[in-house]
Amino acid sequence: MASQLSPQEIHPASAVVAKDDLVIPLIDFAPFFEGTPSDKHAVALAIINAFQTSGFFYLKAHGIPPSVVSRVFTSSTRFFGRPQSQKDALGWTTPQANRGYVAVGREKLARVDEPTSIESLRASNPDLKETMEIGREGVNGLPNRWPDHLDDEGKNFKETMQAFFDSCKLLHVQIMRAIALGMNLPEHYFDALVGDGDNTLRLLHYPPVRKDVFRDTSAQIRAGEHTDYGSITLLFQGRHGGLQVRSPKGTFVHVLPLADTIVVNAGDLLARWSNDTIKSTRHRVIEPPRPAGEDVANEASDSYPARYSIAYFCNPNMNQVIEALPGTYGDDIQIAKKYEAITTGEYLTQRLGATI
Repeated sequence: MASQLSPQEIHPASAVVAKDDLVIPLIDFAPFFEGTPSDKHAVALAIINAFQTSGFFYLKAHGIPPSVVSRVFTSSTRFFGRPQSQKDALGWTTPQANRGYVAVGREKLARVDEPTSIESLRASNPDLKETMEIGREGVNGLPNRWPDHLDDEGKNFKETMQAFFDSCKLLHVQIMRAIALGMNLPEHYFDALVGDGDNTLRLLHYPPVRKDVFRDTSAQIRAGEHTDYGSITLLFQGRHGGLQVRSPKGTFVHVLPLADTIVVNAGDLLARWSNDTIKSTRHRVIEPPRPAGEDVANEASDSYPARYSIAYFCNPNMNQVIEALPGTYGDDIQIAKKYEAITTGEYLTQRLGATI
């Protein structure tokens, strides 16, 4: 079982992760909420530096109370404990909707440049997870797939997730304000461009897996190597590790859970928006790391434990045209635009359609 770090174990000026040229810092967001203009600018620069180097950072003092996060994890765990027939009745339908339950083995995350078809990858080593996708409420023709008609617990699940969705939406706007400042844009530059909340709350459950599955099939992992699709991702990790980020040396480095923090990473649309000055870094989920010096053959259990996590995928508004931001291209800096313009909705539909 992976150990969970505590904030006291990390010096304020130290990186949480520093291995194989991959540096993932811990950033205190409190000064952005409460500090002077100079304090806010320092936080903004720290975020941009992280996004331009590793593409990842840990965020503390983010404004979402630990009690709220704990309640969401409890509600998620109970949902995945429902009978399979109940979950299947809430099944995911289309990439355009991207709402509902996705059973174990249906999704296969892969690299954009992966030459092998998703069908063959899914058949040979499917991702060992199940998910529940929750989108913005009130979108015409795209209802969320709630279990509120089943019982009181289903009603509580809906209320809990709606409130959490809104809290994460507000945090997304605040982080985008920091990104704007860090890129020498007006602080509220992105407000109207991301304000619709066309985001996705994804609840993830990685069921217990026999250790010999990983030992006997080297290609088997819980979630395949991939980049995220949108602007940023807010990842709330449970107790058990398994997240790995690809380093500049091509190795995969563990990003362990850190109490009361969110792992924030840049997605593909933010990279496109920034003309690739910001990195959307590949990552994956494998079995939890073993304690140092412990041989897998000598462990008492023959299975890795279940893992739960919560990802809030933040996106620009669905009708937003994504093209290089001011200051990221031009004759004066001798950099051309790298990508054709595309709307958020077009891009997300293409990516989702290739994985589920």
